[in-house]
Amino acid sequence: MNAFLSAAALLFFPGGLSLLVSGLAYEWADRKLLARMQNRLGPRWFQPLADVVKLLSKEEIVPYGANRLIFNLLPVAALAGPLTAALYVPLFGLPPMYSFQGDLIVVIYLLSLLTICTGLAGANMASRFSVLGATRTLTQVFAYEAPFLLALLGPAIAAGSWEIRSIQAFAETRWLLLTQPLGFLVALIGLMGKLELPPFDAPEAETEIVAGALTEYSGRGLALFRLGKGVEMVVGLTLIAAFFLGGVGNLPGFLLKTLVLLLVLVTLQAVLTRFRIDQVVRGWRWGALLALLQILVMIIWG
Repeated sequence: MNAFLSAAALLFFPGGLSLLVSGLAYEWADRKLLARMQNRLGPRWFQPLADVVKLLSKEEIVPYGANRLIFNLLPVAALAGPLTAALYVPLFGLPPMYSFQGDLIVVIYLLSLLTICTGLAGANMASRFSVLGATRTLTQVFAYEAPFLLALLGPAIAAGSWEIRSIQAFAETRWLLLTQPLGFLVALIGLMGKLELPPFDAPEAETEIVAGALTEYSGRGLALFRLGKGVEMVVGLTLIAAFFLGGVGNLPGFLLKTLVLLLVLVTLQAVLTRFRIDQVVRGWRWGALLALLQILVMIIWG
């Protein structure tokens, strides 16, 4: 019986299927809110699901010159990374399914797997658009990864633990946004970089390089990459809400806080224009310095 319940939790709720559906729902909310801010109607509520179903039903074409094994495995790994990271995050107001000391570092790097797989997918192609997108993707990941890590280490240091469950328990009694505003800002912008949302969408700039590293992908591969991005959005918003906004100990609080954060992300997308890749790299130096300054102030003030 316990084995059946564990399998159901992994496959349906709170993991697996529920997480995929949540990723599609948050993707729809992101697109819909951005459209309304730009005075457009935006997609209907089922559009992300319809897009994924359409892609899953299409033929998968492997471009000439690409390694077939790498081409097929990278989308699977890109989705597996965020799904695995979700096991250690308090989703839907529930405690993490698994936990161990140091799982925060593991989760941060599992969330990087999607970006790394995207870069490798582009490098595996002969298309100039794919290679250029891969170059931008891998350049950008080195720019924002360190500031994002440093920003999330602030709550960990304050809680005296590297375990996400313990950090959330510590943060539930206090809003660390008030004591660590710089870390919160860097973490939020870092999540935009991880998701390649505007203004950090140079790696997939459709007006310049079609779809960047994923230009040659279609069918199941592209669907898996899209699902991975949606799951990563949900996991990233949950981490920031749990650490900086007083925890996500119940479902209403989870929905309210993550959707408010999503609204902030959409607002930034609407008001900012795309940065060049060199501007992104230079700008993230300040992100790392701000995160380090936050940690230094925290240590000095105890």
